[in-house]
Amino acid sequence: MIQEGKVHPGEAAVQRRAGVRRAGELGSVRTRPEIPEVAGEFLRAQRMLVIGAADASGRVWASALTGPAGFARPYGERAVVVDALPGAHDPLAAVLGGGAGGSGGADRPDAAHGTGGDGHDIGTLAIEPATRRRMRLNGRVRRDGERLVIRTEQVYANCPKYIQARTIADGPAPHPGGVRGRSPESGNPDTARRAAGIPAAAPAGTPAETLTGALTGAQRAWIGRADTFFVATRVTGLGADVSHRGGGPGFVRVLGGRRLAWPEYAGNMMYMTLGNLELDERCGLLFLDWDSGDALHLTGRARVDEDPRGVPGAERLVEFDVDRVVHAAAAIPFRWTFGDYSRHNPPVEGVTSLPAMGA
Repeated sequence: MIQEGKVHPGEAAVQRRAGVRRAGELGSVRTRPEIPEVAGEFLRAQRMLVIGAADASGRVWASALTGPAGFARPYGERAVVVDALPGAHDPLAAVLGGGAGGSGGADRPDAAHGTGGDGHDIGTLAIEPATRRRMRLNGRVRRDGERLVIRTEQVYANCPKYIQARTIADGPAPHPGGVRGRSPESGNPDTARRAAGIPAAAPAGTPAETLTGALTGAQRAWIGRADTFFVATRVTGLGADVSHRGGGPGFVRVLGGRRLAWPEYAGNMMYMTLGNLELDERCGLLFLDWDSGDALHLTGRARVDEDPRGVPGAERLVEFDVDRVVHAAAAIPFRWTFGDYSRHNPPVEGVTSLPAMGA
């Protein structure tokens, strides 16, 4: 459990190295557990949440939950009810989506406490790419029937930097595994499910999930052209967090089948992701294919290099070693229409020539 007002030693260490005058006075220590009214209104309007948590073995994963507007909503000042569970092929299904769960009753005060033990650390990010607004809600989560209940311990908004504008397409999504851009046949029963934000089943013979220990060539190409990913971290006793990372296409450097690197651009000096990595290198990455709905989940360990090596806009670099890869087909039911890149994105030329750390 996160203790309100407690200085996060990892964040403080990163802040001191960065020359922050008020090291230890920014970051987790400044967050509040209550959900303001404006934050609740923003949350109710969202159709996707990004989450981060650890599995039973301690590996950290990032994933996403979807539904119609209102599927995630506040209950009182310190609880969020989410009418969604990780899918069967999601790496977090065993800890957040499996088991008998609770009673699954209507919203009520005891639902804020969930069922079954004291729950799991969870980081949650509500992000609206169309407006470049985002908000983090971190705390403890329990399953209650066919939903999740989060007891909030940290609630705070972030700046719009490095978010690429995208909107959810109004038309039906292409059939999973089908030809990209081709509309489903009239009367397809999956169409209504996708419109409501419920993932549709892949057609017979389509692999719903692949689990590997290294990236395939196609996955490396996917990451190499990505402009967005999400990173989840966790420290025992200090909770979990999930954050957005964005830049121009190519800002993530693929160094092989089991290694990536990316620049850490200037932010808000809270260093919540880096603070967790200071104490525990385990983390999870999530790459979404905004056209097909596929999700690429990576878990592994990250090391921070304080030397940005001349990469434009970078304050430091992060190198990530892949431990496990889960590729879930059609994990997200929405398809997104691209708007424009963030005006804050630095050039990526310096990233493309990065060698591995120590090379």
